[in-house]
Amino acid sequence: MSVATQTTSLDQAEQFARQVLVADGEHPGEYLGARPEGEWAVAHSFAAQVPGYGGWHWCVVLAGAPGSDGVTVSEVVLLPGDGALLAPEWVPWSERVSAGDLGPGDLLAAPPDDPRLVPGQFDTLDVDPIDADQVGQVAAEIGLGRKRLLSFDGRAETAQRWHDGDHGPEAPMARNARYSCGTCGFFLPLAGALRAKFGVCANEYGVDGHVVAIDYGCGAHSDTPMPPGGQGSPAFEAYDDGAVEIFESR
Repeated sequence: MSVATQTTSLDQAEQFARQVLVADGEHPGEYLGARPEGEWAVAHSFAAQVPGYGGWHWCVVLAGAPGSDGVTVSEVVLLPGDGALLAPEWVPWSERVSAGDLGPGDLLAAPPDDPRLVPGQFDTLDVDPIDADQVGQVAAEIGLGRKRLLSFDGRAETAQRWHDGDHGPEAPMARNARYSCGTCGFFLPLAGALRAKFGVCANEYGVDGHVVAIDYGCGAHSDTPMPPGGQGSPAFEAYDDGAVEIFESR
């Protein structure tokens, strides 16, 4: 049998391909045509009537051999067509997790090669006259203290995130404040290299307990003056009802 005759036979094997699907328990729809897959193979396509797989189609690949009238099944697969509903590209969980996702009882381990961390005995350049980390580095060398410390890159990444965040100098609150946190009595500077740029707010009427940039600011600064007369609100003077004339209505 010539190549042309064999290929033609494969092209005309629509019913055989349909029977293959039916034998597998499937219910193929209308015949969508065939396409050659090389000299001795043809792919037959059928509309798929599978719930949840709109726009997909069945593909049955039949193959032959020179000098043989036999046809064999090479592959049966469900394939997406144009406009088919597809699952989104898979993303590892470590890339999907974001700030705020961690809940009570959840565990989130830092990878062994996390660039934000270095072994405890490394010098992290976290310089401060009373820096507890330098004590921690010595302790780590003898098997005590924290096993891992924030690396220079990790510290720089953190500083940038805090600077650009809700409590940085470009936040709307800071841009409208008269005073900065660096001059506020409620400002508690951080230890280490971040001390020069960040601290924690200790004012329960400010952003209590949050890390703030030294040039962040709000209206609850410790130097904010009292309103005139020491009464009323910062926005309005006390109401003086002695200056009001009363008239009887007629």
